Amino acid sequence: MATPTWMPDEDRYRPPRTKDAQPDKTFHADGAMTAGNERIEYGYLIEAHTSGDIYVFFRDSNVIAVGDVASPARDPELDYLTGAWIGGRVDAMDRLLKLADANTKIVPGFGPAMTRAELQVERDVMKTIYDRTVDRVREGDYVEDMLKAGVMNGLARTWKDPKKFLHDLHKGLWAHHNKLDANVV
Repeated sequence: MATPTWMPDEDRYRPPRTKDAQPDKTFHADGAMTAGNERIEYGYLIEAHTSGDIYVFFRDSNVIAVGDVASPARDPELDYLTGAWIGGRVDAMDRLLKLADANTKIVPGFGPAMTRAELQVERDVMKTIYDRTVDRVREGDYVEDMLKAGVMNGLARTWKDPKKFLHDLHKGLWAHHNKLDANVV
């Protein structure tokens, strides 16, 4: 937030945030605190949307704020330039599902609150896409090839721009190729 950031979709650098808009406290591990009578737990959801996604679990209210890790109302984003990839998104959603119960309200960065069941559907869509694309990317398929093969067909959601999503997915999978298989290069 303190340095310019390249925005490839806009073909420009985003300027640094003003000093008063930058955080003055950070954390690098899971933690907990109390505010009033509310127990609050927080932690990283590494590589799910960006490189610095977090959750905040208001334990007594049974509400989890998840930012853009869940995206019920708009296309999910995988900011591969900051380390995000679809495997990280699935891992993050798995972690959130372990925290939640049937009564937990899950609050995304944009859109309506979700139930645990709705988050499970979103997670399952991401896992299905991962399973459908990982080998195709290794074999050299790109966006048009994957669309023709139907990797986005029959899912529990639709995309406004499936080409952009698959482009970002492709870049993220290649950036994390070392996590996929020792023989991938």
